[in-house]
Amino acid sequence: MANMRFVMSFRRVLPFLGYHHVLMILIAIAIILLSLLLAGCSSSSPLIPSIFLISLYYKSYPPSFDPSQVDPGVTTAIANIVGQAQLEVRVGYFGICINPDGGSFLCSNNASSLATQVSVDQDPLNLIWVANTFKDSIVFPYLIIVAIVLAFVCFLLLATFPGWHEEHDDNGSDREVKPFPSRPVSQVALALIFVASVFVLVSVLWQHTASVGASTIAQDLGNGSVKSGVGTAAMILGWFGFALLIIVTIGLLVMILSIRILDQLTDD
Repeated sequence: MANMRFVMSFRRVLPFLGYHHVLMILIAIAIILLSLLLAGCSSSSPLIPSIFLISLYYKSYPPSFDPSQVDPGVTTAIANIVGQAQLEVRVGYFGICINPDGGSFLCSNNASSLATQVSVDQDPLNLIWVANTFKDSIVFPYLIIVAIVLAFVCFLLLATFPGWHEEHDDNGSDREVKPFPSRPVSQVALALIFVASVFVLVSVLWQHTASVGASTIAQDLGNGSVKSGVGTAAMILGWFGFALLIIVTIGLLVMILSIRILDQLTDD
């Protein structure tokens, strides 16, 4: 019975769900995804430490050897220094999470406070410091922040678009009409969402390239004793957020062009 009431309510609302409402839903989802991306490693809340750009952790494995290595035996010295350490460090846009002994993660935006929580034996190669250097010197979150603000302004502009309403015709009967949205408002919304999409694209490409590069170099330097990885969840959030903004951009462009064509046909 409850399901039937839900279906009936949905059917009553569906006719009033306009094209711009769909675009607003897509923008809202994109904003949520990008916000989660920025929130990664900012706290120890569930799932937040799993959203990270790169991770560095101690793990013993057979080292790689290459003719370009001047001193291949340095891997033995590094392994002796690392000993039994098993600390893992994860880096987000605004925070760092550490897992000293395989338990729960400790997260903070202050690397110095995290460093006081571990002993020398737990982080003999200063991975916390390396992670903090990556966060402060390479990671740049502000393009995504600006993109979120622009997308939110576009969301507000779309909310001003007219919806379906009833009017009386010459015969006195009611009919449902939906006026065209303002062309200047539509063009401003298109410009805002396009710029937001470009900012997110640049940020995600930057994030991906920097994370892969830093991860590879860190693992090579700790050859045989340090492993690294790129955060899959962060990559998915970034690229999905960009894809949604691009869909909205194309949707707004199609709407503006369609209205222009209809105006031309009406004028003729």
